Amino acid sequence: MISDQYVWLAWASAFLAPWALLYLAFPQHRNTMLWASLFTMPFGLTEPLFVPEYWNPPSLFDLAARTGFDIESPIFTFGIGGIAAVLYSVLTGRGAQSMAAHEKHHALHRHHYKALATPFIAFPILYFFSWNPIYPGIVAMTIGAVATIVCRPDLKAKTWVGGLLFLGYYVVFLLGLEWTAPGYIERVWNLGALSGVIVLSMPLEELAWAFAFGMYWSSVYEHFTWRRVAVVKH
Repeated sequence: MISDQYVWLAWASAFLAPWALLYLAFPQHRNTMLWASLFTMPFGLTEPLFVPEYWNPPSLFDLAARTGFDIESPIFTFGIGGIAAVLYSVLTGRGAQSMAAHEKHHALHRHHYKALATPFIAFPILYFFSWNPIYPGIVAMTIGAVATIVCRPDLKAKTWVGGLLFLGYYVVFLLGLEWTAPGYIERVWNLGALSGVIVLSMPLEELAWAFAFGMYWSSVYEHFTWRRVAVVKH
């Protein structure tokens, strides 16, 4: 059994294995994966917002406990970003193609950048309410996903299904975490500050966060780069 001190590092790094496999196996999705992962990686620096209010994982050099920051979080956010962005496309055999110039001038697209910015505007506002910081994160990304669908109805399926697929993917890692480090979730997550609803040893909030993350990030690449989902031609 691995020491709690290294569980967060091992778990965060484990997300890099399927990332690397998909990157090697699906060259048509490499740009999307890199773009999404490099975009999500800096969000690992928001860890002080969640430590210790949401959880308090032992980390390398005790950085999380001493500063709120750690090395593991950027590794984690890099690994999940690229996967969330391409999981739907990989499993459905679809890719992305540029939108026609005239499509960009549709009335809904006047709100293009507003929709993309929605979660980044909503989170700071919601954060100052008297609730655990995980909740504004969940709500902000959900609002962002809804805004994406309203602005880009063609991304509706990728958004919803992408959320469900990433949730399933993330659950596998959570179950693996509990299997390899029994009781770690109970020891590290601040369960007393959450709803208390546990599903197969996993806090409901962690599952809601995974679904919201998957919804927003599954289609953010296509939305940001003015691309649409299309069948990949071989």
